[in-house]
Amino acid sequence: MSSVVQQASHVIGREGLDRLIALLGSRGYRVIGPVLRDGAIVYDEVASADDLPRGWTDEQEAGRYRVKPREDQALFGYVVGPHSWKRFLFPPRQHLFGVRRTATGLMFEPGEESGERYAFLGVRACELAALAIQDRVFIGGAHADPGYRRRRESSLVIAVNCGEAHATCFCLSMGTGPEVRSGYDLVLTELLDGDRHDFALAGGSDAGAEIIAALAAPEAAPEQQAAAAAVPERARGQMGRQLETEGLHDLLLDSLGHPRWDQVAARCLSCGNCTQVCPTCFCSAVEDVPEISGDGAARVRRWDSCFSLDFSHLTGGSIRGDIRSRYRQWMTHKLATWHDQFDTAGCVGCGRCISWCPVGIDLTEEAAAIRASAAEGGP
Repeated sequence: MSSVVQQASHVIGREGLDRLIALLGSRGYRVIGPVLRDGAIVYDEVASADDLPRGWTDEQEAGRYRVKPREDQALFGYVVGPHSWKRFLFPPRQHLFGVRRTATGLMFEPGEESGERYAFLGVRACELAALAIQDRVFIGGAHADPGYRRRRESSLVIAVNCGEAHATCFCLSMGTGPEVRSGYDLVLTELLDGDRHDFALAGGSDAGAEIIAALAAPEAAPEQQAAAAAVPERARGQMGRQLETEGLHDLLLDSLGHPRWDQVAARCLSCGNCTQVCPTCFCSAVEDVPEISGDGAARVRRWDSCFSLDFSHLTGGSIRGDIRSRYRQWMTHKLATWHDQFDTAGCVGCGRCISWCPVGIDLTEEAAAIRASAAEGGP
């Protein structure tokens, strides 16, 4: 997959996007893209461009998410919703193996693997950065997760450049967007000009280049290339949040006793919403689920959250028995100790944790408050 910004080289129309989706389906991919459902733009299977959220956008602020009609017919005219692509590569609940009692003893049964190949359509720059982080976690070390590796290596990524940013976006601060830079097979840039509705297209891998050839997509004219380059530039000027990252690692680790942690804990519900919508959180728990008959059991891995009281439970109780310590653990891990583990921040600036927090807690605001206190010589 690509590791550099590619200039738009070809262009397709709305019918070309339909042909792209049909082509991917004919090659055995399950195409996953944005759909409007239950008052949110989520990721699910799409069969044609008609399934995409045409003419809809999202409105986000701390503790607030709404969809509303646009004034045009854009298909990718939203930012990000509650879903992230990790739910397909690192499923929320996964059957690892089963065991069954037989007349001759215990019989172990392998876990279920569907063998599906995914084509992800509409992946944003911040989400590509999140996928790269998940890759480090699950396949970047000495002990790779075999299921994640299979799903990741068999997937195809069709990215989309952001044409706008919303109030909770701060990918510019994290260096992850809004322009797509790496980790894709194809990248689309939506172009709306009066009655014209086109998509500039560029390949980022051999597979992507082959698909462009199969579509027989015409080359983009210079004015179309210029229009495509202007799309993410427009989004760069619309960032609703910013996070000062210089020296943040040491600042947070030197501020573990800061009173700001008590203030945020007084608001935090410890619900774990932030970890569920986060595209990089990777914590999980493993549990054994017995059958009612007593003849068998299944070992299951499910998403877990560091906001759960049981998450840090050891003999004698939980290490993090109060909300203060749990929120501090989450935020310092994301913005500080993640660097120590994986040489990158654990945050990509997508803003989901801000929008989907029921009480509107904003980690950029919390980091800024601690930084301001330190600048004033406070604790």
